[in-house]
Amino acid sequence: MSPTDDAQHLIVLPERDTAEELADELEAEGLADVRVVREALAGEDDSEAHEWAVYVRTPSDRAYAVRFQALAAVHDGWYDPDPHD
Repeated sequence: MSPTDDAQHLIVLPERDTAEELADELEAEGLADVRVVREALAGEDDSEAHEWAVYVRTPSDRAYAVRFQALAAVHDGWYDPDPHD
């Protein structure tokens, strides 16, 4: 997969355990570039105000974005369709 035919996604979740479980599920499905990262909320300096995010790189297919948006909503999180590393 070359950089021109893939997409980046960020699924932001309130709980670390949930983020790690989701990352494990996505890796088990065969997605190779999946990682859990700590995401600072805009305007927050307090380290307790950070949420957990699952960064995923997938083939460029809108179906992934739709699915990840739904997964974020189910887990009281949100989806960023255009994350920057």
